Amino acid sequence: MSAARKLMEPDEFLVWCLDQEGRWELVNGYPIRMMTGATRKHDRLVTNLIVALRQRLRPPCDVFTDDVASRMSGGNLRRPDVTVDCGRGDPEGLESEVPTVFFEVLSKSTRNFDLLHKPEEYKQVHTLRHIVMVDPYAPRVWLMSRNTDDWASVDVIGLNATVDLPGAGVSLSMTDIYDGVDLEPDLMLTPP
Repeated sequence: MSAARKLMEPDEFLVWCLDQEGRWELVNGYPIRMMTGATRKHDRLVTNLIVALRQRLRPPCDVFTDDVASRMSGGNLRRPDVTVDCGRGDPEGLESEVPTVFFEVLSKSTRNFDLLHKPEEYKQVHTLRHIVMVDPYAPRVWLMSRNTDDWASVDVIGLNATVDLPGAGVSLSMTDIYDGVDLEPDLMLTPP
């Protein structure tokens, strides 16, 4: 049985990943290779998010790429495109300590999974306050925020809008998120 087909515990998986090419997630105990080869548009959106967050976040919160894993309540390890972590984790650590906001930039190929399945899994992370799904084709963000006992969703639409993330103490302008991104509103993704 190859290592990628071997049932693993999360800590074992994180160490195993250090010697692997590409990025991997742990799903139901098995390593799953993540999709690679993001478009320039996808990468621009991720970069814009990181830059905007880095300029606004205050300690202990910080921003991380999908190189840092986030542990789900069922033992899965996921790698959101961007994570805001508000813990004072080990600088040599391989996973987020207090994940507070997850960002996913949608794509045509993973849109349904990202909109239907990931939020349900992400919502089980007890420290998480916001889930942000970014449409790459039009200035539209699906924002899910944890209230006292439940989650509320709102569509943020238009370049003049703001994405408010009080759980991390920041707001992001849509112009910062979409800076330098060619928009194609006729291809705007809609919830399934």
